[in-house]
Amino acid sequence: MHLTLEADYAVRIVNCLVNSGKRLDAKSISEKSCITIRFALKILGKLAAAGIVKSFKGTNGGYELNMQPSEIKLRTVIETVEGTYFFSRCLNPDNCCNRVSDHSCKYQKVFNEISTIVRDKLDEYTFDMFIEDKNN
Repeated sequence: MHLTLEADYAVRIVNCLVNSGKRLDAKSISEKSCITIRFALKILGKLAAAGIVKSFKGTNGGYELNMQPSEIKLRTVIETVEGTYFFSRCLNPDNCCNRVSDHSCKYQKVFNEISTIVRDKLDEYTFDMFIEDKNN
């Protein structure tokens, strides 16, 4: 089990902006994050829609953080591109689980506990914790 590529890239993009401390154009973000420009633009659009980054048009355009790094939780970035984290798809309200109605699934409670633990743990990490020390 692992994060999707899109979630991994979203984390890289936010990390890039956090560590740059300034506005960057999409090409620079793409290059610094090792992501294709097309995929970076798609993710940047989602991050902007969620209010995590701001986009600017024109000659001096680009992207910059719309929040302080200490306000940006790892969970928020991941769930911006992935939706709510569920350990099993059976917990997703959009999924149809045929075992829920007769209460025969003995795993759903455990899977829900695991989902909650992971979401809570992701909430503990903010991007200020990952700022690179420029002096080292």
